[in-house]
Amino acid sequence: QVQLVESGGGLVQPGGSLRLSCVASGISIDSRHMNWYRQIPGKQRELVARIFVDGRTWYEDSVKGRFTLSRDNAKNTVYLQMNNLRSEDTALYYCHIEFTNFWGQGTQVTVSS
Repeated sequence: QVQLVESGGGLVQPGGSLRLSCVASGISIDSRHMNWYRQIPGKQRELVARIFVDGRTWYEDSVKGRFTLSRDNAKNTVYLQMNNLRSEDTALYYCHIEFTNFWGQGTQVTVSS
């Protein structure tokens, strides 16, 4: 059974940082592109960042230079380091395996003073 478990969300002030983790079980991520999406209530889920099997990364324009996605295949885990957070980053963040319907349960990020 494939499971993705996200953690690391929370409440942070504008300009602060958080590191999200996504641990996979039941599947090896070393041959998988991995994604982080986010969703605000009433809006569509949007792709925030992707890390390819070869380590290359892609970022949505609004997070470029602030977010860093990395992977540790030995730990079957991907990390999303989020710096200089803004109120518009507030959302439920989901981990996803590309080309599958495997999603985590989400971790809430709230940026507010």
